[in-house]
Amino acid sequence: IITPSEKKAIAFHEAGHATISWLLEHAHPLVKVTIVPRGQSLGAAWDLPEERSITTTEQILDEMCSALGGRAAEQLIFNKISTGALSDLEKVTKQAYAMVSIYGLNDKIGNISYYDSRGQDMFTKPYSDDRARIIDEEVSKMIESQYQRALNLLAENKDKLTELAEKLLSSEVIFKEDLVAIFGQRKWDKKEELEEKITETEEEESEVKIESSKTAEESKPIISKEEDLKNPPEFKPKGVKEEKEGTDE
Repeated sequence: IITPSEKKAIAFHEAGHATISWLLEHAHPLVKVTIVPRGQSLGAAWDLPEERSITTTEQILDEMCSALGGRAAEQLIFNKISTGALSDLEKVTKQAYAMVSIYGLNDKIGNISYYDSRGQDMFTKPYSDDRARIIDEEVSKMIESQYQRALNLLAENKDKLTELAEKLLSSEVIFKEDLVAIFGQRKWDKKEELEEKITETEEEESEVKIESSKTAEESKPIISKEEDLKNPPEFKPKGVKEEKEGTDE
């Protein structure tokens, strides 16, 4: 049985995720959040990820910050943290290690990848102990910086975070419409909508031009090739005057 204090902590935890994901451009905005227990999970959230072929450093960092938003909300509101962020910490730790040691997205390590596609280094590290220490330090710094970033964002929007958590406590589920009502439309969504409208307008204008071109072609007089062959133009050689028909005197 979940106690009222635990339920409140869960509500703020999930509201923290929702708030950060709404405020950051590259975080996947949540479209549904619930604090109704599901199996071992005390809460659940559904996001709307964008399709990507490649991922940039900024995109990964925004996702990490959003994942740490739950624990940051607990720290901000209750001044203590819980074990509820286990899956979040697992996710960001894997992301950070991938950035540093696989994708070459860390300034200190540089453009080096220790990824072993053939799986030959399963039981040994392909780098020295000193390099392993540097990797661990860079991973820790990266995660802590995103955690602090989440704390700062939530502190700046504490009233809205609280309003969202209270809404979640009362109804046990919130949707995208609730986030829009509290935070307003995401400015990046507005930009995407504007670009879509511009594209639609350009397509409509293109269709109008095509139709106009077709109409102009259709309005041209149609000349029958058969008639041209039956009545060819009279050949008149140069220097020969045209004789007028008349009666003989």
